[in-house]
Amino acid sequence: MTPADDRSARPDGERLGWGKRFLVRLLHVYFAMSRGMTLGVRAACFDAEGRVFLVRHTYVPGWHLPGGGVERGEAALEALVKELREEGNLEMTGQPLLVQVYFNGRISGRDHVLLYRVDVTQTAERVADREISECGFFDLASLPDGTTEATRRRLAEVNGETVLSTYW
Repeated sequence: MTPADDRSARPDGERLGWGKRFLVRLLHVYFAMSRGMTLGVRAACFDAEGRVFLVRHTYVPGWHLPGGGVERGEAALEALVKELREEGNLEMTGQPLLVQVYFNGRISGRDHVLLYRVDVTQTAERVADREISECGFFDLASLPDGTTEATRRRLAEVNGETVLSTYW
């Protein structure tokens, strides 16, 4: 079997164990039943030095842009503020700029992601916990090993290095 035939293989070459695959699938089934469409927010967060903030979750491999789901009754910007605070102790120092709305068909046939570009400051160091194993600011020229291809594509789009896609 080739990696392309294996649903546990990720675009970044890492594999999810059966337990994590089951948990991710279970969460998406829950979201599918509790929401008509899933909507998430992510942000390319830059500090005053021009470095981007990335997170490493405990439940999926790789480095990602911070973000999360928009809950019922919650505005997208409220979700963004909440996720930045929870995942990195980040506060926006200016107005967020909506970069693109993406369809994330790899997750389900109804998942959409709003990507923002945001200037931020970190109010306190973010300590590892059950959700976030690592996080930090990185120079765009030296992103950490394991940065996902989707994250790299989004950063290239945000920085005008490539055309915007409509697919995550």
